[in-house]
Amino acid sequence: MQNLKGKTALVTGGGRGLGKAVALALAAEGVNVAITGRNENNLKSVVAEIESKGVKSS
Repeated sequence: MQNLKGKTALVTGGGRGLGKAVALALAAEGVNVAITGRNENNLKSVVAEIESKGVKSS
């Protein structure tokens, strides 16, 4: 994967399934991740998981 560290990505459907997996994979590469989805509780959980990797999320 090309160097994306410090960049920001928008992931739709980031609360579960494939969107969550993509969001977490990007975060593991140092990408700041903005996620959208239908279930606020799922999104909050994913945001917390992403931020625990030391990158920003919303």
